[in-house]
Amino acid sequence: VMCIPIKGDEMEELYLISFQDAEEIRNMEYKIRKQLREQGLVAKYRFENILGQSAAMKQLVTSAKKYSQSDANILILGESGTGKEMFSQSIHNASRRCNKPFVAINCAALPEQLLESELFGYVEGTFTGAVKGGKAGLFEQAHKGTIFLDEIGEMPLPLQTRLLRVLEEKEVTRVGGHQPVPVDVRVISATHCNLEEDMQQGQFRRDLFYRLSILRLQLPPLRERVTDILPLAESFLKMSLAALSVPFSAALRQGLETCQILLLHYDWPGNIRELRNMMERLALFLSVEPTPDLTPQFLQLLLPELARESAKI
Repeated sequence: VMCIPIKGDEMEELYLISFQDAEEIRNMEYKIRKQLREQGLVAKYRFENILGQSAAMKQLVTSAKKYSQSDANILILGESGTGKEMFSQSIHNASRRCNKPFVAINCAALPEQLLESELFGYVEGTFTGAVKGGKAGLFEQAHKGTIFLDEIGEMPLPLQTRLLRVLEEKEVTRVGGHQPVPVDVRVISATHCNLEEDMQQGQFRRDLFYRLSILRLQLPPLRERVTDILPLAESFLKMSLAALSVPFSAALRQGLETCQILLLHYDWPGNIRELRNMMERLALFLSVEPTPDLTPQFLQLLLPELARESAKI
C-alpha cells in the first residue's frame, strides 16, 4: 500500500492511496533476483557451506559473522585455494546487503586498461569498440551491495590510486568522463600476496592498504588444519559420487580412514581446491564397476601427488 499526500485547498487534505498485489511484488522481486543471477551478481555461498570443525575455522567463521554486520571494508588474506571467495560471499549473504548485488572481479586476470574500464565504466566514444551510450562499471553495478576484489595485490599502481579515491570520496568517475557518480558499496578484497613486503617495495600503496583492511581475516592453509582434512575429503568424495549416482558406502569411509596417513602428510599446496579436485578424480574411478577397495596402494596409483609425498613419510 502506498499513501501519497496531495496538496489541496486550505480546508482539505487529500491523499492518493494505491494498492499493489502482494503476488505481483513477489514476482517482481523474483525477476530482479533472476536477472542478477544471470548477470553473475548473486552470491551463492553461505556460512553453512563452509566446511571445517577445527578450532581455527570455527573462530574464523565466528569473526566473519560479526564482520558481516558491519559495512567496514574487509581484507581476506590466504593462499590460493583456501576459500577466500566463499568467505566473501558468505559475509555478503549474512549482511543487510544480502538482497543487493554481489559483484566479483579477479584483478590479476585482466590487463590494466581493461580492468580500469571494467571497474569504473566508460563514457561513449572513449575508445574504439566502446558500447554506444557508454557502460557502467562494476562499482556502479554493485551500488547498495558488495564488490569483491580478488587478488587485489596484483592491481597496478595507477589503478590503486583511482581505487583509493573511490573509497575516500564514495563516488566513481567513468573513464573518459567528468561527472562523478555516487556509489554505496561495501568492499571486500582478497590476496595471496604478502602486502607488507609489497608496500616496502613500493608496489602497493600503504594508504590503500589501510582503507581496505579496516577488518581482516587470515585464512590458514589446509596443512595447518590437519583435523579438517579427513572430514573434508569424505564430504567432497560424497558430493562427487552423488553427482555420478554412486552411493557412499561404509567401506569407502573405512577406506579413507585407512588412507589417512597419506592425506594427512601431504602438503596440499593447492589447499581445499586441490583436495576437492582429487576427490572428484577419485570418484570417477570409483564409479567404474567393479568398484575396487580403497587402499593406500590404490590411492597412490590414482593420485601420484600422494605417492611422491609418501616416500618422505
